Amino acid sequence: MMNIINLPWISRTLHITNSSDPTLEGVSGLILNETKKTILIESKGKDLLLAKNTIHFTLDDDGYEIDGKLVSQRPEDRINKKYRRN
Repeated sequence: MMNIINLPWISRTLHITNSSDPTLEGVSGLILNETKKTILIESKGKDLLLAKNTIHFTLDDDGYEIDGKLVSQRPEDRINKKYRRN
């Protein structure tokens, strides 16, 4: 099975588990777009632009926490990259 990091994230549900900005912790929403350094989500009817390097998050509540600092590259590059397991 392919790792969730290597799959496209658009239209998946993102849930922020940890952030350097305490107001973002617990926020969740549908991913609308992804760039090299940001993720755009729709949460409670509003669009939020999140910096990847400030958040830890899960996708579709799969339990696998992703550190945004480790995936700060273009989505097309991230899909083809191989990551080390911790």
